[in-house]
Amino acid sequence: MTAVTQPDVSVIIGAYEAMPYLVECLASVEAQTIGPARLEVIAVDDGSTDGTGEYLEEFAARAPMPVTVIRQENSGGPSGPRNVGLAKAAGRYVFFLDADDRLGPEALERMVAMADENGTDVVLGKVEGVNRTPPKSMWGKTLGRTDVFSSNIKFTLSAQKLFRRDLLDRHGMRFDESLFTGEDALFTMEAYLRANGVSVVADYPCYYLVGREDGKHVTKSGSYTLRFDSARALMKLIADMVPAGDKRDLLMVRPFVITLLPQFGPRFLKDSEEVRRHKLELAEPLMEAYWTPGVARRLKVHERLRLHLVARQRTDLLLDVVEFVKAKKQPEAVLEKRGTRVYFAYPHFRSKQAGIPDEIYLAAPREARSVEGYREAAANSFPRRVLRKIRRIVSAKTFKTAAA
Repeated sequence: MTAVTQPDVSVIIGAYEAMPYLVECLASVEAQTIGPARLEVIAVDDGSTDGTGEYLEEFAARAPMPVTVIRQENSGGPSGPRNVGLAKAAGRYVFFLDADDRLGPEALERMVAMADENGTDVVLGKVEGVNRTPPKSMWGKTLGRTDVFSSNIKFTLSAQKLFRRDLLDRHGMRFDESLFTGEDALFTMEAYLRANGVSVVADYPCYYLVGREDGKHVTKSGSYTLRFDSARALMKLIADMVPAGDKRDLLMVRPFVITLLPQFGPRFLKDSEEVRRHKLELAEPLMEAYWTPGVARRLKVHERLRLHLVARQRTDLLLDVVEFVKAKKQPEAVLEKRGTRVYFAYPHFRSKQAGIPDEIYLAAPREARSVEGYREAAANSFPRRVLRKIRRIVSAKTFKTAAA
């Protein structure tokens, strides 16, 4: 009797109405240079009616690697199928592949080698977009070992990564089936925080993120309330796992800028009065619980200003700022203190009626360096000064009295 060898990778594919994209997706799995003996595929058809399930079964019958096909009633989101696949996985690693997307031929071979060589629990492979814009800031260079605090990986929280299965099993990690958007961000952030190191493969396109022409891609749909659910869950996870301080603030930048802030961008101008009020109501407890001076100082001026006005519940002032930003106007740069301070004069700068403190408009060095005549202050003194001033501003008490 021949012993069954454990596969290196279980590729988990959740598929719903995935034709014809599924054809190229599965072809990319079959073409993996890691070889069929080191792979298994677990595909979950989530109640498709377009031939997705039938195509998966055809593929299973002819594929050179073991393929398990599970067909179930539609679950309403990607979490259920991924969890079903994860429960069946036998590989040392798992990789979550969306049925619309595809892998580069050497993707799994390179990522497994990277994890094995460095003993890391999560591996990010470079993502390229096909009719979609992929995340970019984390692909500067290949990193054998890094973490979520000392790199930009917090800005890619999609599930399409290589995870060591032992890490997921040891901590009972599964996708939150109560979330209908942002469930992958929650899962991936937890994995980053629990991982014994993260690797980044930046010198080879491992994953092709494909934009569907029919507009059915899950991230394009969903009401604004789901976005707030996602922000709330991610902020709570970060707060539960990371003590208050610089490290927590650094991670909180992600949900504030990527998930919350777009709700107060150009679409806010088109929202009804009722929706605007509701958004501010949903944001209020998040601002009170998690909006700190350390988060505020890490943002660009227009981001900080908008969130400051959200915290103050000042829709009137916020609309002016959003209009200005949407029009792509450049604010006047005001240099003071011999060029060591730069204020960006967005709407209501130094308006007595608005009462917004100057420091909200104060550019941090990375943003101020674009201004001619700016001179960087002595090392460390500037951030400390900005933090002190913003700390006085970003407090629940100030917000409540200012809003009254």
